Amino acid sequence: MNAPLTNPEIRRVHGFPVSGDQLVVGGVPLRRLAARVGRTPFYAYDRTLITDRVALLRAHLPAGVHLSYACKANPMPAVVGHLARLVDGMDVASAGELATVLDAGVDPDHISFAGPGKRAEELARAVAAGVTVNIESAGELEVLAREAARLGVTPRVAVRVNPDFELRGSGMRMGGGAKQFGIDAEDVPAVLRRIAALDACFVGFHVFWGSQALRPALIREAQEKSVELVLRLTDHAPAAPELVNVGGGFGIPYHDKDEPLPLAEVGDGMAVLSDRLAAALPEARLGIELGRYLVGEAGVYVCRVVDRKTSRGQVFLVTDGGLHHHLAATGNFGQVLRRNYPVVVGSRMAAADVETQSVVGCLCTPIDLLADRVELPRAEVGDLVVIFQSGAYGASASPHGFLGHGGPAEVLV
Repeated sequence: MNAPLTNPEIRRVHGFPVSGDQLVVGGVPLRRLAARVGRTPFYAYDRTLITDRVALLRAHLPAGVHLSYACKANPMPAVVGHLARLVDGMDVASAGELATVLDAGVDPDHISFAGPGKRAEELARAVAAGVTVNIESAGELEVLAREAARLGVTPRVAVRVNPDFELRGSGMRMGGGAKQFGIDAEDVPAVLRRIAALDACFVGFHVFWGSQALRPALIREAQEKSVELVLRLTDHAPAAPELVNVGGGFGIPYHDKDEPLPLAEVGDGMAVLSDRLAAALPEARLGIELGRYLVGEAGVYVCRVVDRKTSRGQVFLVTDGGLHHHLAATGNFGQVLRRNYPVVVGSRMAAADVETQSVVGCLCTPIDLLADRVELPRAEVGDLVVIFQSGAYGASASPHGFLGHGGPAEVLV
């Protein structure tokens, strides 16, 4: 039996304990976990690390902040079900995710449905379920109203705002300028007047400005500007907002030079913002929507070495995994300059001697590169390679059908 994760004497690598020569995930040594899963490659998510991350957030954020989980980060049903007991709400981006969240027993009043291009049948399902729809265009509002009238149900509506500011420094900017997301801030007053004319329940605003930010000053600036924008727009709203969602954007360290987000600084900024919102809109609750930050560091991707070869002096560990399972780790999910995710040979954690090796997948393309020229213990056929920071945008964000190898297993441990 392994010592508990709270024991400070246990050696940890990227948050995961090490026992002897093996990484430990969810209290289970890696080779045993692989046997339990029954095949490689697989993703494993540590439920204790997820629980601890939510508790850490609660400890640093001001009381009363509405914490939602963005299911697109990791929609695995077991992960969603686990988080449903820990967070205040769920944000979905498709009817498929909506079904997963409803199956997990989440109260529809605590579910929001965001994203462009919602089809009429998806909007009908959302209305029938009673969830809040974050409308992304004036046209979408009309389709929503039509489907609600057909069903005889009053829809719950929030407005996703494309803000009139754009912040540099986040990993992915999703607000400001011309965007497919949300309604341009200058067009929102007209949309709010239209909501007032319809048989609809106005819930609030959603301002999502970007993601993967590691600088607290950037997050604070984005959140402050978001609240300022909402306060201006509320003058045109049919009712006082219940929820002001200022997005997420909290990043995690993927690469060597990345520093973890100083959460205490973020919390201090949000406390000031929460007080300001409470004074201006006492009925409104400040909300944030996080995905990657809740689950990203709690997941690993595990693949097995099936061949070891040397080509003109370069060592390649050929695995049964690849970009069809973990597109992001290969750098093909948004990286401009490819950088390695943290990687270890999880079945040789006690080895002292290392050599330069490249970890590749089983696909016949040169971009199937999981780790390029990294210092690792000498690995042999049968060893297990582990890629960290794999709990978000991993399995569900990868092209499983590419070259017909099939998808990975997923387990919550």
